Amino acid sequence: MFPETIETERLRLTVRSPETVDLDECYRICSSDPGIDEVTEYVTWSPHETKKETLEFLERGRERFDDGEAASYVIRPREGEDGAGEIAGFGGFGVDWEKRTATLGTWLRKRFWGRGYSGERAAALVEVAFEDLDLDVVAVSHHPDNDQSRRAIEKYVDRLGGRREGLLRNHLTFFDGSVHDEVRYTISQSEWREATG
Repeated sequence: MFPETIETERLRLTVRSPETVDLDECYRICSSDPGIDEVTEYVTWSPHETKKETLEFLERGRERFDDGEAASYVIRPREGEDGAGEIAGFGGFGVDWEKRTATLGTWLRKRFWGRGYSGERAAALVEVAFEDLDLDVVAVSHHPDNDQSRRAIEKYVDRLGGRREGLLRNHLTFFDGSVHDEVRYTISQSEWREATG
């Protein structure tokens, strides 16, 4: 149902699974990569404490992909980019088929911040959601204090024809059980078609 691989000008996205990602490398990145505390400050997971946790993360990606619940990918820069072939991060979308909505999510290693990869990945995934899956809406959100994500999301949502919907109170649950607000944006298929021609 979802594409196994997506290529953009600078990125290659491959299904998140134990077959496509080296467990040792992924564990190192998800547990102790430089800047991991900043990466996980505003997301719903904490740095991994065991390889078992990392393996379950990879297996869950493949299972949800095969079940048609989510398209989860490992993001790698393509040849010619600094860090080509390395894991830059992970991203994808979950699908609510009844609501005909895909919800984007991503995180990038700190050394890959500031390159525009989030927007490039988002544009490719939005295209899959609308062209391949014929969904009605793509949504994305961020923690209100996450200025880095806010800037990236505002930029690509505007470019893709979407808008900021507003603040959802007590909508985001973190790994420690704490509950947080989140800011939500959406792009409709018709808005996307008009914006991208």
